[in-house]
Amino acid sequence: MKYICVCGWIYDPEIGDPDNGIAPGTAFEDLPEDWVCPECGLDKDNFEPYEE
Repeated sequence: MKYICVCGWIYDPEIGDPDNGIAPGTAFEDLPEDWVCPECGLDKDNFEPYEE
């Protein structure tokens, strides 16, 4: 499942966040607690499930 930040950036587990050390295939729930949105810097609490 994808998750969207309040800023509009979408976390796609198939892609991960390789620029910040998150490998493809990493579920949102498995992201480190200190991971933040690469677009705006907000933490995981600012994301909601995203359905296309």
